[in-house]
Amino acid sequence: MAKTHQIDMVSGGLFRKIIIFALPLIATGILQQSFNSVDVAVVGHYAGHRALAAVGSNGMVISTLINLFVGISVGANVVIANYIGQKNEAGIRKAIQTVSVVALISGIALTIIGTTLARPILEMMSTPEDVIDLATLYLRIYFLGMPFMMILNFGAAILRSFGDTRSPFYALIVAGIVNVGLNLLLVVVFGMTVDGVAIATVVSNVVSSALILKILMKRGTPYYVDVKKLEITTSELRKMMKIGIPAGLQGMVFSVANIFVQSSINKFGSDAVAGSAAALNYEYYCYFIISAIAQAAVAFTSQNYGAGNLERCRRVFRYCMILSLIGCGIPNLIISWQNHFFLSIFTSDENVIALGTIRLQYVLMLQFLASSYEISSAAMRGYGYSMTPTVLTIFGTCVLRLVWIFTVLPQHWSLQTLFIVYPVSWVITGTIVIIAYYVVSKKVERRQSIRL
Repeated sequence: MAKTHQIDMVSGGLFRKIIIFALPLIATGILQQSFNSVDVAVVGHYAGHRALAAVGSNGMVISTLINLFVGISVGANVVIANYIGQKNEAGIRKAIQTVSVVALISGIALTIIGTTLARPILEMMSTPEDVIDLATLYLRIYFLGMPFMMILNFGAAILRSFGDTRSPFYALIVAGIVNVGLNLLLVVVFGMTVDGVAIATVVSNVVSSALILKILMKRGTPYYVDVKKLEITTSELRKMMKIGIPAGLQGMVFSVANIFVQSSINKFGSDAVAGSAAALNYEYYCYFIISAIAQAAVAFTSQNYGAGNLERCRRVFRYCMILSLIGCGIPNLIISWQNHFFLSIFTSDENVIALGTIRLQYVLMLQFLASSYEISSAAMRGYGYSMTPTVLTIFGTCVLRLVWIFTVLPQHWSLQTLFIVYPVSWVITGTIVIIAYYVVSKKVERRQSIRL
C-alpha cells in the first residue's frame, strides 16, 4: 500500500502530480483544523460564548510554541526529498533516523513549555478575566498531547518526502471520528466544557500518531523506521536545522505578531474574541490550501533540484502559484459572501456573529494574496535558501503589523482598522518575496551552469 502512494516527482507530467500530492494535504489540514473547529462549535453551542472565546483564542499561543518544530519538519522534508532526487539511500536512512529522534524530543519539550507557560502567556495577551481560567485549563490539557502531535507532524513530513500524502490523511480520518465522538460524549453527555474538548483532541492525536507510526515501522518500505537503531547523525541534523530553523523562526515571529493582534482584539471584550475566534476557523481552513500547495512546491522543487532539472523547478513554481491563488481565492469569496451562515455554525449569538463578520470581510476575503509569499518562500527553501524568505517575511508581515498596532490603531480605534493590516501586509510581503525568488533562481542557474 505504501509504495502505491509514492509519486515520481522528477519525470512525467507535473500539474496533475502536484494536484494529487496537494489534495490529501489539504484534506489532512482541514481534518486537523476540524479538531479545533469541532471544539469551538461544541463549546459555542453547549457551553456558552465564554467557553467559545477560551478555546478559540488559544490558536495564536499554540502556533507560536509549535511553529519552530514544525519548521524543522520542513527542513527534514527538504533534506530527505533532496536525497531521493540524488538516489542516495544511505543519506535517506540517516535523515529518517535523525528526524524520528528530533520528533520525540521536541514533543516532550513542548509539553513542558506549554503546560508551564500557559497562564503567563494568556495574561500577557490581556485575555479577558471572564475567559482566562477556562483558556488556561484548555491550553494545559492540549499541550499534554504534544509528543503525539510531533510524531504525527514529523512522520507526515517523512512520508511527504516520498510523495505519500494519503497515509497521513487516512490516519486523520480515523482520529477525526474519534475526536467528534469524544467531544459530544464529554461535553453534551457528561457536561464538561473546555476540559472535555481538550481531552478529545489529545486522544485523537494519540490515535493518529499511532497509525502513522504503524506505517513508518512497516518493513520493506523506503521510509522504514527501526526504533532499535534510532540515532541522531550530526551532519543530517545540521542540514535540517539550516533550512528548518529559519522556517520555524518565521512561523514563530509571525505568530508573535498575531499574538499582539489577538491582544488588541481581547481589549474589545469577550464577544469580539468569540466572533474573531469563529471567523478565524475559516482562515485556517483556507490557509491549508495555500500551505498544502506550498509543501508540494518544497517537495517537488527539492527533488528536481537534487536531480539537476531547473527548468522543471521553474514549472513547479508557476503551477503552484496558479493553483494556490485560485484554490484559496474561491472559498475566500464564498465564505465571505455567506458570512452569517458560516458563523452561525459556531454560535447563535447575533452580536458575536456581527463582530465575526468584520473579520471575514476585512481578512478572509483577501487571504488568497498570501499565496504570493508562501509559494515563493517554499520554492526558495526547495533550493536550500531558507533564511532569505524568513527575513523578508518577518519584515513584511510581522514588523509592519506591530508598527500598525502601535501607531495607526490607537489613532483609529476599531476592529476594522485592526483587521485591514492583514491585506496590506500581504501585498507588501508578496511583492518583495517574489522579487527575491527570481533573484535566487538566477543565482541557482548561474551556479549550475558553472558546474556544468
